[in-house]
Amino acid sequence: MKSSRLLFILPPFLFATILLAANMNSTENPSDDPTSNTHPTESDENFDKMMAVLTHQRCINCHPSDNIPKQGEDSHPHYFGMARGAGNMGFEAINCNACHQSENNDYSGVPGAPEWSLAPESMKWEGLSRTEIAESMLDRARNGGRSPHEVLERLTEHALVLWAWAPGIGASGKPREAPPVPVDEYIEAVKAWFEAGAIIPAE
Repeated sequence: MKSSRLLFILPPFLFATILLAANMNSTENPSDDPTSNTHPTESDENFDKMMAVLTHQRCINCHPSDNIPKQGEDSHPHYFGMARGAGNMGFEAINCNACHQSENNDYSGVPGAPEWSLAPESMKWEGLSRTEIAESMLDRARNGGRSPHEVLERLTEHALVLWAWAPGIGASGKPREAPPVPVDEYIEAVKAWFEAGAIIPAE
């Protein structure tokens, strides 16, 4: 009698176990999640576009590794022996705003944008790989305590960042080079990368 009851109970138990295992397998694979609209390859493409801009000299010149601002397409040291100084603004007697105003001066060739300054020392990017740059800008200990949303806003809305696409004319009269990705495409890629979880791919 006991053995017949066990045979009666066992099949439903096995069915429930199989069903549970199937559900676990379907949720453990993120690529099968119907709510996920961005595939890893799309996220990587967005990362590549974002980093093509952030590793361009327009950005790296203001993120030096040696506290000396860089200039030009060849990233030569800033003229007049300028260095980081207090508050990332150069020397007390001749700080950044002595020459760099809130907009470009195409007569003198001096570039300008609001809040012109070096990036904080904790955000040195010169010489880093793309993944190291991404890690640093997401690290609250290095990015000024910013949340991912605040980093997103800075990368897509801050006037000094967006200046890279309107860098004006150099002293020689030649227009400065803009980043290799159009600004609208860059902003779209940055937003999509953050929305997908800001996943940093392996180099």
